[in-house]
Amino acid sequence: MCCLTHVLALALVLGAPWQALHGAPLAELSGDHDFQLFLHKNLEFTRKIRGDVATLQHAVCETFQLCTEEELQLVQPDPPLMLAPVDQCHKRGFQAEVCFSQIRAGLHAYQDSLGTVLQLLPNHTALVETLQLDAANLSSNIQQQMEDLGLDTVTLPAEHRSPPPTFSTHFKQQVGAFFILANFQRFLETAYRALRHLARL
Repeated sequence: MCCLTHVLALALVLGAPWQALHGAPLAELSGDHDFQLFLHKNLEFTRKIRGDVATLQHAVCETFQLCTEEELQLVQPDPPLMLAPVDQCHKRGFQAEVCFSQIRAGLHAYQDSLGTVLQLLPNHTALVETLQLDAANLSSNIQQQMEDLGLDTVTLPAEHRSPPPTFSTHFKQQVGAFFILANFQRFLETAYRALRHLARL
């Protein structure tokens, strides 16, 4: 149950207020057509991914009657599945390469973790596999844009990539799938807001 610990090492404090990315180093690119095209294209892509995650959340609710976090707080996996960190995407000292690198690392982590959902929802295999592919493609899009901008790209070391988590009971696996999807949805919301802010610079 600690399989995600190395990949998702830090929890994002979602209650913290969103801070404007004042002084973002990409402000001078606000008029760059290619950069704006990248942002708007991947905003739409991220919105599409969020919709697919929501569909799977509904499937978990309908199939296993696991629907609200409040009801499941006492039966969370132990240790709890952590959120992939994206704290660098909403700091005043915003650094694009760090934010983008965190988004890419998180996408890889959730792509791997979706294997748990795949095992539980065989009737949604095509959607889960599409979601995994979309997460990989979004990460690749971001990496390509970083390279185009001359930003440093940070690749997550292989030893920090963990296999999908394992659970001691089928019920705990169901609960784990619920929280993987809930955490992925929160992560995507923060990534979306970061991209949207850059599009408005």
